[in-house]
Amino acid sequence: MNALTAMRQYKSVNTQVQAVDASPHRLIQMLMEGGLARLAQARGAMERGEVGKKGELIGQAISIVGGLREGLNLEQGGEIAANLDKLYEYMAVRLLEANLHNDLVPLEEVAVLLRNVKAGWDAIA
Repeated sequence: MNALTAMRQYKSVNTQVQAVDASPHRLIQMLMEGGLARLAQARGAMERGEVGKKGELIGQAISIVGGLREGLNLEQGGEIAANLDKLYEYMAVRLLEANLHNDLVPLEEVAVLLRNVKAGWDAIA
């Protein structure tokens, strides 16, 4: 992933934390952590019937997934990057469906997928 793209994306959705000194690897972790946090918050907003807040949080999660996707290097990343690209696209579509239908199932599905990707990323030392 392009470190500059990751840093811009992270800063656009989480302005409280300075990401300037983070390594490219850490920036991706921070994006994924932010995405998971937004999904959990969106779930809570959905359960409380806070439609506007839910939409805002899902929109932020979609933006984070888009940033992860945008930062992929499809030329150098080979099959792994291509598969992640498709997975991130799928996640964005499922999040749109969750928002549109006020449905927790796709929201939870994306959270599980993102946790799995993050676990793999975290395993890289």
